[in-house]
Amino acid sequence: MARNFRRQRTTQPIADLNVTNLIDLGFMLLIIFMVVATVSKQEQTLPINLPIESKSIQTKPDPDDKFQSITIQADGTCTLGGRPLTLAQLARELAPFGAQPKPPVFRIRMDAKTTAQQFISVMDELKKHKLFRFTIDTQTAP
Repeated sequence: MARNFRRQRTTQPIADLNVTNLIDLGFMLLIIFMVVATVSKQEQTLPINLPIESKSIQTKPDPDDKFQSITIQADGTCTLGGRPLTLAQLARELAPFGAQPKPPVFRIRMDAKTTAQQFISVMDELKKHKLFRFTIDTQTAP
C-alpha cells in the first residue's frame, strides 16, 4: 500500500503574528534616541563651577528663539557649541551670527573663577558683531 506524504490543505488563515522584527525595531529606535539625546546635552555638561546668585523669578524664553552656548573656563579657554576656540577664533565664528536677520540668544556659561577680563573680552566680541541678546547662566544658592 502506498503512503501519501502530502499535507492536508487547511483553509484557515495563519493566526500567529511574528513580532520579533517589531521588537528589534523598537530597541533600535530607543538606542538612537538615547544617543541623540546624549549628544545634544553634551555642551551643558562641561565641568564648570557656575557663579551663585539668589533665587529670583525667571521669565520664560520666547519659543521662537534659537540658543547658542559660549562657555568660558577658568583657564581662559572658550567653547562655542562645545567646540574649543581661542578668542580670535571665537571672533571669526561669531561673524556669521551677526549677519543673520534674527541672531540667536547666546547663553554665557562661565566658571566662578573666570576673571572679569575674560568675560569682558567675550562680551566685546559679541558687541563687535552686534549680538546684543545674551543670558548668563548661574546656579542658585541652596
